[in-house]
Amino acid sequence: MGADVTLDGDSAVVQSRSDIDGIVRVELLGRWDIRAIRARPCEIVERLHSEGNVEARWDLTQIKDIDAAGATLIWRAWNRTRPANVLLRDEDAWVFESLALLPGLNSDVVSSRERTRVDFWRGCLNAASAGADGLALLGAVALDSTAMLRSCSDIPRNEITATIFRSGTQAVAISGIVGVLIGIVLSYLSGQELRDIGAESYVVNLVGFAVLRELGPLLAAILNAGRSGSAMTAQIGVMRVTGELDAMSVLGISQIRRLVVPKVIGQLVALPLVVVWTDATAIVGGMVGARIQLGILPGDFLHSVIRLVPLSNVLFGVGKGALFGALVALVSCHFGFRIQPDTESLSAGTTRAVVMALTAVLILDAVLAIAFSHVGM
Repeated sequence: MGADVTLDGDSAVVQSRSDIDGIVRVELLGRWDIRAIRARPCEIVERLHSEGNVEARWDLTQIKDIDAAGATLIWRAWNRTRPANVLLRDEDAWVFESLALLPGLNSDVVSSRERTRVDFWRGCLNAASAGADGLALLGAVALDSTAMLRSCSDIPRNEITATIFRSGTQAVAISGIVGVLIGIVLSYLSGQELRDIGAESYVVNLVGFAVLRELGPLLAAILNAGRSGSAMTAQIGVMRVTGELDAMSVLGISQIRRLVVPKVIGQLVALPLVVVWTDATAIVGGMVGARIQLGILPGDFLHSVIRLVPLSNVLFGVGKGALFGALVALVSCHFGFRIQPDTESLSAGTTRAVVMALTAVLILDAVLAIAFSHVGM
């Protein structure tokens, strides 16, 4: 008894029959190349599965032409394991031998747990490599900064002032708007809850401590990473694409001294000032929210903030702003130097720089909050 199945005319033919001993014999005839099977590859695989299995006798000696595409379909029908009873032409055997050596097709070799473990350790190695590169960049910045102090003529004043202008002056509008809105929202919502329990006077403590110690520096750093951090990465990346970095190396100009050090110094100066401005606007927003929600006069609100919030909290927040600024500059420059000379790498590198800068700022903020929890309390 037997069955003949023809796919796509004479292109790919599957014949199956049972031998005297009851074992199914599957014969493949015709053409098994990409032009013959590209119309219905899934149907061909299903037909191969239905007509035979790994235990069947497979005869591939009558195939006129076969390539990697056709061999892959047959390999999938064999569940990626070559049957014990298979007849092949010598010129076709190498195709299946090559498929057996591919780890991507032989999925049974590597379990999902092993793949997860490999991905985990690969991620750890990438993180360790990035951390080592970051420390190397920080060391280079420290050495070049120390070397510049020996001669005032070597200090890149124009680059530093440009960074201060971009990171500080141009961020005044957006940071002021965000500060006012955050202050209004925080004061308005917290005042509503505190009034329900008869503790509306504590809205000053809540807004003062939250803004001056945490929210002001954190908001300024987040805005800085999105605005200035992405611009720094894009600037260095464009210099990589246009070959300016290579030209600096040929001319013997230090890339760290001319590009990274001015940005770090500029950030160290600009971001604390932005933090002070953000704190001030957030306090103003808090006064507006307290006035609307609780009827607290702005003068009483401001006087209570000065009296209740220790100066150490303000200085701690400003100091965190300086650390955040330097961290954003280092991360942004690090990813800028890793950009390859093509536009796709430029866009991807800028995105990674912003994400990593934000992540680094949040991690550093959490560490500082735990390590200095006693300050100002």
